[in-house]
Amino acid sequence: MASPLPPRVDVHSHFLPPIYSQALSETGHSKPDGMPAIPQWSASAHLEMMTLCNVSKSILSISSPGTHLVAGNDTLARDLTRHCNSYAADLKTKHPDEFGFWASLPLPNIEEALNEIDTAVQEDCDGFALLTNYHGEYIGSAAFDSVFKKLNQIGATVFIHPTKPCIKCGDGKTPSSENVAATPFGDQYPIPMFEFFFDTARAVINLFSSGTVEQCPNITFIVPHSGGCMPPLFSRFTAFSHVIPGGRRLEPDDIRRQIREQFYFDLAGFVFDGQTGGNGQLKAFVRGYDISYQTLLYGSDFPFTPAQFVKNFADRMKDGLEDLFDDKERGQIYEGNAVKMLEDGRRKRARL
Repeated sequence: MASPLPPRVDVHSHFLPPIYSQALSETGHSKPDGMPAIPQWSASAHLEMMTLCNVSKSILSISSPGTHLVAGNDTLARDLTRHCNSYAADLKTKHPDEFGFWASLPLPNIEEALNEIDTAVQEDCDGFALLTNYHGEYIGSAAFDSVFKKLNQIGATVFIHPTKPCIKCGDGKTPSSENVAATPFGDQYPIPMFEFFFDTARAVINLFSSGTVEQCPNITFIVPHSGGCMPPLFSRFTAFSHVIPGGRRLEPDDIRRQIREQFYFDLAGFVFDGQTGGNGQLKAFVRGYDISYQTLLYGSDFPFTPAQFVKNFADRMKDGLEDLFDDKERGQIYEGNAVKMLEDGRRKRARL
């Protein structure tokens, strides 16, 4: 029976190998980021969700809190990262049409991360999943320059995923094993409810303001949840660099060009409000900041979003996108943009 939902490629889709779920429980993450529990996951359940929601391909990644679960325990991070990436590579080999994967890195350990990049590329990863911060060290930090240099050299796609905001402690020169949570509400609200959006904004602004985006023109970035809280800050952080001296001056035209040429935004989550129509976060984003439909990608956030809610969100998205975009544009958002991005990534890696 034909699905009432358009076919789609899911770039924001998670997996939890049994050893990873066990490691979460054993290291104090039994309720990751304040969620009720570690979600149940299996490849068969994932394929069932894909059938339910007419997902033609899922690009798998490890969600927050990532694979460096204990600050300072680099050995656990290295081994767990290697296991998860190998697990995903095996799934891709067994189901090449259904699964791809964004490889994890054991950051903030730089040496092990550089080694893992090489291994994951050999295993045919589609790109890399980076958290917004690693125990308080945010992407865009000078501490990660060698990692981004290598990702740029290979023309990597970098899928950014938010995590708990942290403040590092130490000398400020090297990644620290000490950090404190930057969560003023404590356990009152689950971290994904809104702190994920703020941490996405912190990380992406830091990527621009540190010069990382400018220095890495071969990297393609995917920003989740329609940019999180970043969009309203576009004009502020660029203009601020001209008003307050001392930092890197950012030119609005350069930022817009880089967004157009290097950035995609996935639609995981609550991008529409109400029951019908196109109002909500996505409409404010694309119309307020002239964001092209060619930069938008589908995301389910399964299994942290259970299958039935993925289906409910997909039904709502169908109505919302029909209100904002024509048939051709919707086809690109659901599938075409992702297919092009993945093909461009393969060609870029082969050329570089």
